[in-house]
Amino acid sequence: MKTLQIDESKAKIIYNTASPELKIMLEDTFGKEFFSQKVTDRIKTYEDACEELGIDPINESFSFINGFTKDEIAYRKIKTITEALNEGWKPNWNDENQKKWMLWFYPNSSSGFVFYSVGYGYLDASTGSGLRLCFKSAELAEYAGKQFLEIYKEFIL
Repeated sequence: MKTLQIDESKAKIIYNTASPELKIMLEDTFGKEFFSQKVTDRIKTYEDACEELGIDPINESFSFINGFTKDEIAYRKIKTITEALNEGWKPNWNDENQKKWMLWFYPNSSSGFVFYSVGYGYLDASTGSGLRLCFKSAELAEYAGKQFLEIYKEFIL
């Protein structure tokens, strides 16, 4: 008999797309409450998103030395955050009925850079934050726009 070892971050990733049988096994091992916490409660920082995906955070000093700019590093962070918040969901660009929620920001002269709104599109290429950075729900999109405003600001401005 062989033993399978899995850490918590990998278990969360697997759980999202697991069969009902595998979900039961994971719940028996880690506890049902371990998987029931909302993603917005688990991911408050970029580092939380990395932990959720089981990856190391980007080394900014190394990236700068290798020619990456601040906006390129911020984009990578936002991609990671988006992937973690979407919990395995990927937009299907061939599905005209699937909503894909995107963020809109507004550069306001009195208060600086602010989260403005969310909107959804089916096959629309016009957006405030980029098609790769869309979310599966309005709730997640709004959360990301507010929670990670400074990272979006570094990316967009």
